[in-house]
Amino acid sequence: MKQFFKFMLASMLGVIISSIILVFVAIGMVGAIVASAGKEDKKEIEANSILQLKLDYVIPERSSNNPFEQFNFATLESTKSSGLTEVIKAIKAAKTNENIKGIFLHLSISPNDYATLESIRNELIDFKKSKKFIIAYGEVMEEHSYYLASVADEIYINPAGELLIDGFSSSTPYLKGMFDKIGIEPQLIRHGKYKSAGEPLISNKMSAENRQQIEAYVGSMYNNYLAAIAASRKKSVAEVQAMADDLLIQTPEDAKRLGMITGVLFEDEVQQILTKKVGKTKFEDVKFVSTKAAADALKETPFSVKEKIAVIYCVGDIVSGKGDQETMGSESIVASLRKAKNDSNVKAVVLRINSPGGSALASDVIWREVILTKKVKPVVVSMGAVAASGGYYIAAPADVIVAQPNTVTGSIGVFALLLNAEKLIKDKLGVNIETVNFGKYADMGTPTRPLTASEQAIMQKFIDRIYNDFISKVAEGRKLTTAQVDEIAQGRVWSGTEAKKIGLIDEFGGLDKAIEIAAQKAKLKEYRTLQLPEQKDAFEELLKNMGDNAQAIMTKQYLGEQYEWYNNLKKAVQYEGIQMRFTLPANID
Repeated sequence: MKQFFKFMLASMLGVIISSIILVFVAIGMVGAIVASAGKEDKKEIEANSILQLKLDYVIPERSSNNPFEQFNFATLESTKSSGLTEVIKAIKAAKTNENIKGIFLHLSISPNDYATLESIRNELIDFKKSKKFIIAYGEVMEEHSYYLASVADEIYINPAGELLIDGFSSSTPYLKGMFDKIGIEPQLIRHGKYKSAGEPLISNKMSAENRQQIEAYVGSMYNNYLAAIAASRKKSVAEVQAMADDLLIQTPEDAKRLGMITGVLFEDEVQQILTKKVGKTKFEDVKFVSTKAAADALKETPFSVKEKIAVIYCVGDIVSGKGDQETMGSESIVASLRKAKNDSNVKAVVLRINSPGGSALASDVIWREVILTKKVKPVVVSMGAVAASGGYYIAAPADVIVAQPNTVTGSIGVFALLLNAEKLIKDKLGVNIETVNFGKYADMGTPTRPLTASEQAIMQKFIDRIYNDFISKVAEGRKLTTAQVDEIAQGRVWSGTEAKKIGLIDEFGGLDKAIEIAAQKAKLKEYRTLQLPEQKDAFEELLKNMGDNAQAIMTKQYLGEQYEWYNNLKKAVQYEGIQMRFTLPANID
């Protein structure tokens, strides 16, 4: 028996020591990741360098300090991805830095929305004023990546690759059949005949109103796309549309014959072209500059300049509380607005909104602080890919609203979603729930039974009140009548192009344009920008991303392109309270 305890204790001690060693090893690995993420590449850019842009990832609004954001748990490798702000800064630096001779667009299939790509594309067009070269190459290009490639001086595709231009398509999964099978009945109460968020949960097919609005705003985006490609490639819109409609480009040689690319070359042949462009004899001697290194090299306004413009990033679903990497917490945004409002050196505020909306209550909390800030200093809105529903609600009070032609906005409507799981609980699980109420409506909205007719009427009255408040606030902010707003509201979604015609936005442009307008309103000639909410340092981000967030990152890597479908479904069934939300179709490609 003594021997048993002796061996048992020895084994336990071995496990404890091994665990301690593993903990120290893990801490060392984490420390290396954090240290690597925090390294600043401040090296001087060498003469005759080339800025290389690889944009085959989902470009966030700004670069993250989170060391696990692009960490691959399978390969244990981390790749730091640049945010949109950093990409734009890098292109600006390439235009003015004499050591950078041109840009190499190394392209493949792009997962980015057209509003984000449009901001980059416009910056590339501006870069061309420098008379420096832009060369694009890819093994496979589709509409998104070609949107950027089309502005290049020379475009090359691998002989075994392809250029896919076949038009735009939008898909939305309708889930009523699935819910019927598992015994769940989503109950949707809404105001706005076009309010489509939640529709896929209660129907097996698209409503006529939803189809009408999707055809309108996706059609507008497609027309913008055709016009932009035609202008860059010196074609007529009809010519480019025919290429898509009739699928005229089926091989790289077709693309060359039709004038959409310069040539069909292997990558090593393109490398030789780049080598000659910078006056080298061997490709190994060509110096490529990363996006981060180029952005860091851009000459910034000196700290001696006290005046600032605060840029507040309002990104993700709108929720109460502090929010996280994927949500816009009302508490965090309000704190940022108050910081900007109370800082005497901040002369104007720009809200960079990229949000489909969310909680009506949280949206209203942010809206109130925007109003209070506007009383003290100018407020300008810059819309990203989407600023719809609650995202538009918080934008409405601004002095000026700036968006891209391909921005998705509007969706001025309200809905509430409740889940009746009575059949699942009783028929599928065999559980019977007995309830004792003190008050006729004490258990209203519980998942154990459907709403009664009187309860539905109560909910509808509440939704209508929120909707009327919504259109009143938009009318006040946009200097329209409530009748005018109601006519263009009803939950309808608009492209930026359409939104400008009906008065929902004022100007076309990206974040730079909004900052420029804010500076004009504040009468600033020289200023710095202050980015809010302030990002946590790498170690804080690491601690915050343990658990659920780390699981989300791994799920995203595992599901790949299907993650958006999974994420939209997960969020849809978690909607709580009254919602001002727009749900984008699963894909627009």
